Amino acid sequence: MKTITLPIRFGLVTSAVLIAYFLILALFNKHTNPVFSFFNAVITVFGIYEAVRLKKLRDAELFSYGEGFKTGIVTGFVATLFFTLFFLFYATEINPGFLPNLLEKLNGQFNLDIGMVTFVVAVMGLATSVVSTLTVMQLFKNSRNIFQNK
Repeated sequence: MKTITLPIRFGLVTSAVLIAYFLILALFNKHTNPVFSFFNAVITVFGIYEAVRLKKLRDAELFSYGEGFKTGIVTGFVATLFFTLFFLFYATEINPGFLPNLLEKLNGQFNLDIGMVTFVVAVMGLATSVVSTLTVMQLFKNSRNIFQNK
C-alpha cells in the first residue's frame, strides 16, 4: 500500500492546483472561456512529472517503465476524479448559472445537461492524464540505444 501513497498525494495536490486555477479564472469571469482550460494540461503534466521524478529518486534500482507509468496514471486519475467532483459541485451548488454561460460561449452548438458536461470534463482529464504520462515517461525511461553515451 505504501507504493500507492505517493501518486495519491501528488494527485490530490494536482487537483488542488487545478481547482485553485479554476477559481482564479472565476474571479475574473474567464472560467467560461474554454481556451483557458488548455493550461490544465500544463498543470497535469507538472504534477505527473513530479510524482514520477520522486518515484524514480526513491526507488532508483527498482524503477521501471511500468512503475513510472503506473505512478503517472494514478496521479492523473486521482487529480481528474477530485477536479471532476469539484466541477460538478461548482456547477450545481456554487454557481448554477455557470453551465448556461459556458454553453453560450460555445455558440449554443450543444444541448448538454450537467451530467454530460461532467462526463466530458472527466474524459478530457483522463485523456490528458494518459497523454501526459506517456510524454513524461519518455524522459524517465531507460534508454536501450546502442550508441548511448555514459
